[in-house]
Amino acid sequence: MAFVDLLALPPSGVLIGIDPGSKTLGIAASDTNRYIATPVETIIKGKKLAPALDRLFAIIDERHAVGIVMGLPLNMDGSSGPRAQSARALLHNILGRRDLPIAFQDERLTSAEAERAMIAADLSRARRAELIDASAAAIILQTALDRLENAA
Repeated sequence: MAFVDLLALPPSGVLIGIDPGSKTLGIAASDTNRYIATPVETIIKGKKLAPALDRLFAIIDERHAVGIVMGLPLNMDGSSGPRAQSARALLHNILGRRDLPIAFQDERLTSAEAERAMIAADLSRARRAELIDASAAAIILQTALDRLENAA
């Protein structure tokens, strides 16, 4: 499979959302009907990527996911920087271990949006820190689900 356009993802089945950070991977999942994205967990990357990928693939297998939507952290002007390059490297590491369709979704401001939602929900600073990455992944995935729905 490899990197695909969002509209080229399989037409049905669970999708996994990833918010790729420098130290963590925020993970979210859609329901089978692709109506809603839900935060799943935050995976700590650690010094080696392999254990984080092992956990990611366990989530993919548990949920019988058919594809991935990965956040692409572009600069505010739309250009690519080091964080976008890191996301592309993660894509290649995932594809090096498993043949899955992966689409990028612009993730500018998703962490800020997730933070605002958690503040509105009156979550403590510590709880927000625990949930921010998975919540950002859910926003990335929900944005993609909405785009897919509007394209249908």
